[in-house]
Amino acid sequence: MTEDDLDADLSEFADLFEPEERAPCQLYLISPLDVGGDFADRLKAALDGGSVAAFQLRLKGMDEHAIARAAEPLMRICSDREVAFIVNDSVGLAKRLGADGVHLGQADGDPRDARAVLGPAAQIGVTCHDSRHLAMEAGEAGADYVAFGAFFPTSTKETHHRPEPSILSWWSRLFEIPCVAIGGITPANARVLVEAGADFLAVCNAVWGHDGGPAAAIAAFEDVLAP
Repeated sequence: MTEDDLDADLSEFADLFEPEERAPCQLYLISPLDVGGDFADRLKAALDGGSVAAFQLRLKGMDEHAIARAAEPLMRICSDREVAFIVNDSVGLAKRLGADGVHLGQADGDPRDARAVLGPAAQIGVTCHDSRHLAMEAGEAGADYVAFGAFFPTSTKETHHRPEPSILSWWSRLFEIPCVAIGGITPANARVLVEAGADFLAVCNAVWGHDGGPAAAIAAFEDVLAP
């Protein structure tokens, strides 16, 4: 059976039920690669600015001890504001920090193994690119959310997949597990993803690189997220 055949079968099954109302879309902040200097203050401004549900620490080219030192004050800021603190890639680091969860790329391990290490309360997300098959596998493995993207060109990381917004509609119609849209998202292009069914918008440069500062960026997104 092909992925399209499976999609058709699932769609027919979904037609038998009334779709449940989903919560309003929220922001999922991704850290810049440099969280030194005044970043803690910038993070506070962003989190105080609007509907931010989670913050992911994504640092590359640093050893785990350095990342842990950088993470501690940022975790406190998130905890004080009841924003989930997610570690990128490393289950071991998430365990060491007592983070709220971990985000796994396709090469970062199985959600089942992450669950065994981090426990039942951990938030485990999985990158699924543009693949419905990978998303369903992640859901079956116990992921708490699946991430699709990159929807738009982005300089945050090299990307090789460009899904259509319709994948968000397909997922949100058939599955209760939240979906995250990622990749080059700005207040100017986010509306189509919100309307397609994204539960969260993962954003990085649009916030940290905003000319008016993080709070102004969050305010701009608030206008898009509003029903």
